[in-house]
Amino acid sequence: MKKILFPVILSLLCLMLSSWGSKGHKKISQNFSACLPAQMSFLKPVWTNFVMNHASDADYRKDQDPDEAPRHYIDIDNYPEFNLTGMISQKYDSVVVQHGLAFVIDQGTLPWATKITFDSLKSCFQRSDWNRSALFAADLGHYVGDGHMPLHITKNYNGQMSGQTGVHSRYETTLVSRYETQIVYPADSAKYIENVDAYIFNYMYNDYKYVDSVLLADTYATTTAGGTGTDAYYQALWAKSRGFTILMMQTGSASLADLVYTAWVQAGKPRMYPNAIEEPENPDQPRLLQPFPNPASQTICFPVIVKTNAELITMLIYDNNGKLTDTVANQVMTEGYHKISWDVKGLAPGIYFCKLQSGNLSATQRFVVIP
Repeated sequence: MKKILFPVILSLLCLMLSSWGSKGHKKISQNFSACLPAQMSFLKPVWTNFVMNHASDADYRKDQDPDEAPRHYIDIDNYPEFNLTGMISQKYDSVVVQHGLAFVIDQGTLPWATKITFDSLKSCFQRSDWNRSALFAADLGHYVGDGHMPLHITKNYNGQMSGQTGVHSRYETTLVSRYETQIVYPADSAKYIENVDAYIFNYMYNDYKYVDSVLLADTYATTTAGGTGTDAYYQALWAKSRGFTILMMQTGSASLADLVYTAWVQAGKPRMYPNAIEEPENPDQPRLLQPFPNPASQTICFPVIVKTNAELITMLIYDNNGKLTDTVANQVMTEGYHKISWDVKGLAPGIYFCKLQSGNLSATQRFVVIP
């Protein structure tokens, strides 16, 4: 067997960039469908389930797309005009002219990425491209979720400026995972949005107000428990943050429903035939994503999403002639996003295939080895 550079499967925490973690994003996208009006019931359950199951795809792309990460945040309090007036220009070109492209990219492009994704969703509705519309709706849900997580809207995104380093992951991932069964909220009826740009910026301005609330809750929990990471810490953190955390996730679901409904109305209210999504998925099946970098000359990463705990995953490498080259993994994985780094040095240049097997599931991804 060729050397696996990291023999332990790495769970990606997505610190500072993956708002609410996979469980939180899934909950926001799951609950949005209950907000849709009866005239959009034809989207349920296949289309809406697809949107829910792909709620974290935007996070997984960050490994392969260097332009993806800035779409997940905006350090809005680095803009002088925001600190003076509580707002910035809604027009991307105007902000770039005022501050320069490098500054804008460095601060993050979340509100504009949200609007671009909304426009793409509307275009898919207009041409009845239901498969791509589901993918864009999933991305839209992710960016909306990011916009409702306060630490994605501030320069103090990880508490590094207030002596609270690590609060990002503690709050959005670990806390939400521990208490996800208690995050229950009613559905709000979707409404039509007259000004989409203003709507997106306004909910971010509103959620920015909770930055201090998150940090104060973390300080309280740390003081009460005598440190972080313990059951006592998370119990205290949940006690202080439960109310506004559930509220922000509720408004996240409602905002996603408002945007999807508005895109559909602006597209002319097209109808989809039942089960029009070409590849409805089993939500419990693991997924093998596109390996990266591809082509590869030294190492390659194989990303895997596992939907349930204690999943036996086998990953095999075959050459272009179908000959088994290596076994990359044969072990039980826990729920979450994992990646394996594998050494391709010494392989002959050419086309190879990575095959994932789990129970009755088989999935394959193609990759290329170069000198």
